[in-house]
Amino acid sequence: MRYLLASITFTLIGVTMSQPAVALEIEKTYCEMLTNPLGIEADQPRLTWILNDPEMSRGAAQSAYEVVVASDPSLLEPGKADVWDSGRVRSGENHFIEYDGRPLQSGERVYWKVRVWDRKDEVSDWSEPSYWQMGLLEPLHWKAEWIEHPGKVEAPFPANYARKEFSIDGKVRRATLYSTALGLYEVFLNGEKVGDHVLAPEWTDYDARVQYQSYDVTDMLNESANTIGAILGNGWYAGKIGLTLVVPDGPTRGIYGDQPKFMAQLEVETEDGKKQIVTTDNTWKITKQGPIQANDLLDGETIDSRNEMPGWNKNGFDDSNWQAVDVWDAIGPDRVAQRNQPIRKTQEIAPVSITEPSPGVYIYDLGQIFTGWCRVKVKGSKGTEVLLRHGEVLNEDGSLYTANLRVPKDGRDYGAKQEDRFILSGDGEEVFEPRFTYHGFRYVEVTGLNQKPELEDLVGVFVHSDCPEVSSFSCSDEFVNQLMQNIFWTQKDNMHSIPTDCPQRDERCGWMGDALVFAQMACFNMNMDRFFTKWLVDVRDAQSRDGRFPDFAPQPYDSDIRFSGVPSWGDAGVFVPWDVYVNYADKRILEENFEAIERWLTYIGTQSPEYLWTGNRGNDYGDWLNGDLVKMEGWPENKATIPKEVLATAFYARSSQLASRMATVLGKQDRAKHYSDLHEKIRDAYFKAYVNDEKQVKGNTQSGYALSLYYNLVPDEDRAALAKHMVEAVEEYNHHISTGFQTTKMLMTELTDSGNVETAYQLLLNRELPSWGYMIDHGATTMWERWDGYVEGRGFQDPGMNSFCHYSFGAVGEWIYKLIVGIAPDAGQPGFKHIRMEPHPGGGLTWAKVSLDTVRGTVVSDWRIEGKAFIWKVRVPVGSAATLSIPATENQTVTESGKKIDASETIGKS
Repeated sequence: MRYLLASITFTLIGVTMSQPAVALEIEKTYCEMLTNPLGIEADQPRLTWILNDPEMSRGAAQSAYEVVVASDPSLLEPGKADVWDSGRVRSGENHFIEYDGRPLQSGERVYWKVRVWDRKDEVSDWSEPSYWQMGLLEPLHWKAEWIEHPGKVEAPFPANYARKEFSIDGKVRRATLYSTALGLYEVFLNGEKVGDHVLAPEWTDYDARVQYQSYDVTDMLNESANTIGAILGNGWYAGKIGLTLVVPDGPTRGIYGDQPKFMAQLEVETEDGKKQIVTTDNTWKITKQGPIQANDLLDGETIDSRNEMPGWNKNGFDDSNWQAVDVWDAIGPDRVAQRNQPIRKTQEIAPVSITEPSPGVYIYDLGQIFTGWCRVKVKGSKGTEVLLRHGEVLNEDGSLYTANLRVPKDGRDYGAKQEDRFILSGDGEEVFEPRFTYHGFRYVEVTGLNQKPELEDLVGVFVHSDCPEVSSFSCSDEFVNQLMQNIFWTQKDNMHSIPTDCPQRDERCGWMGDALVFAQMACFNMNMDRFFTKWLVDVRDAQSRDGRFPDFAPQPYDSDIRFSGVPSWGDAGVFVPWDVYVNYADKRILEENFEAIERWLTYIGTQSPEYLWTGNRGNDYGDWLNGDLVKMEGWPENKATIPKEVLATAFYARSSQLASRMATVLGKQDRAKHYSDLHEKIRDAYFKAYVNDEKQVKGNTQSGYALSLYYNLVPDEDRAALAKHMVEAVEEYNHHISTGFQTTKMLMTELTDSGNVETAYQLLLNRELPSWGYMIDHGATTMWERWDGYVEGRGFQDPGMNSFCHYSFGAVGEWIYKLIVGIAPDAGQPGFKHIRMEPHPGGGLTWAKVSLDTVRGTVVSDWRIEGKAFIWKVRVPVGSAATLSIPATENQTVTESGKKIDASETIGKS
């Protein structure tokens, strides 16, 4: 069915209520988009509160607010607040309100609350008190030293165990532990683990900076004797990381350093007002003789329970056989507070079946590809070794498929073994769980058991960056529901402080091109503001001296030499900050990245004579893994790849356009004009060079037409002609998709916007190879890297690059949100202050619904078709407005709440 769209605008006109007025409610409060955060380093922390209108009245909005900040909760009242009282501020803004009180000190904790007035001047109750605590704001505030093991570094690279006993003189009023590592760490006080972080302090460019974590440990300390202990893993710093194989003569592990190092500073304030500090220094003891005898993020972990040291992190343990630590006297990287949500254990996943493909070889199926590890219960004699191997899929004979982990058969130290070994002590039932590795897997092969295991003997532990989940989607087509679930799982599987490409093989890098195409979809699924803010620091750290953005970040292989300057991949340094700004109204992220963006565009300019990017383009991956890489009988050959200079120039145009828009937001009008003029010159050059008189884009590919339309690189009068060629390119592939990572969501969007809605749905719902449906019909629970990662009768694709958990083709979810359900942020009023809502029913769907929690509140789009009627329920947050494009012809009747639109007092038709 084709629709003429009538546009209806929600306005902020109040509705007179017959019942008594009810004030707005404050549901949640955040500081820097975190709940009661510790370790804030911003000079002016930003405060946010989420509002709710109990009456759901049309046009509800905040008209003013008041924030009070105090040193103690008892002072949180107007006139008493001793840190800051904003007074009544006339504003409808509830998001990123900058603290404007006195300068705050290192380690200072302050409490705050807020109240608001609505449009009728009714005042809300105060919010529940919240707090934030500052980090260590200056290097000189750090008294701790880096410590490490003094011994020689050698295989199998065991974990280090460090400890120190100390005393606290007095009753503890408040205690904060600041800790970090070069490598990985878990820290303990009096035998209990501090915090719930795992794989801390996460991956950064350790040559530039390392994140530290801040913990409130007030309730973990004794009034007198105490013990602090830490386990140190190799992690990204001293272990293996991805792509070492491609660096000539480079090391296979320890790219940043040869062994892990630890730093901690415990600051204690007692009830009598005294302060005590306990730090890492030369008085600590350390050993490598603990149970973790090998640990590597890619290869796995070996735990020998015969080496358990009961009480090692408690008072009174005999550490006479331990060594004194070495103090690492290098300057070391900058220490910065963690800005993003930590990696955590978020879920336990029970297996669904066990098979025995060969005698004594048991394979658990956990029903879902995820990232993390397993916790197992086993019994056996002393010295028995139980081996767990992890993989995403099975071979046709039911054995574990591991060829895509890229482990060489000649014994070289490459690849990702994904193996955990547990050596038994023989003391009855034993429970094993790794700490310093993670795997991407659905299936676990277990060997070394003396009897057949039970299902409940093993459980999967899901581990990823714990960003808040913000949306729920459902529709009448179960295949689409499964697709959206697969996309969501794939996103979480590839969030480990950076947006990785895949979680299983020896790569797991923060590939920029993948993040560029998926960033908006990621924001639809989870609140990504803090995650991307952290990662973009990694991106800037990896920028080359001449302005090239890296291909991935962190990038430890020297961006001045390799892995930098690639179209679309480098452009993520422009696109991702913009996506964050549009979704979260985070102006600060533009401020932090604009200088780097200008350097990038200056570099491209040196490679773009006549405004066409025909010069150096690094590795130039093009429209990655497009249809020309599909291996299938009868499939067209060499008709899917867009010429790389065309793709490059299109992204150059878009990046310059976004730079102009950023400059406008930042008040840099001269730079805005500069980049606007540059964009027009690139656009004109693109059209003259790459679009012929028949309005064919060079290469005549689905990708080329979609790209040209999506970035509006052709005159308006030629758009219909290009759209016609685009549909013909789809028809040439018998209505199959042939686009790659960069252009797939563009094709879906431009088919829809050009009126070819059913063609887009046909691609979405297709079940034949290549398609999303083929993946799901062949067992996919996450997105595949390749359209043809597995083909029935042919088997697996090239194992050198064949991930079954790779989110790039999941960018289609953005199209589903924006153009099936119909929710999109508006860059002109970011952070969902204004929302564009334009659903496109089709494909036989009879209903679709999404609920999305934004920084303003919840947005809902819920439509269904009943007979000939299209029924649409919409909710927008307090203080937001929406423009709705309704799928109705001009002569159809449109009503809202039972009234014709023309009679509505609060909705205007445009």
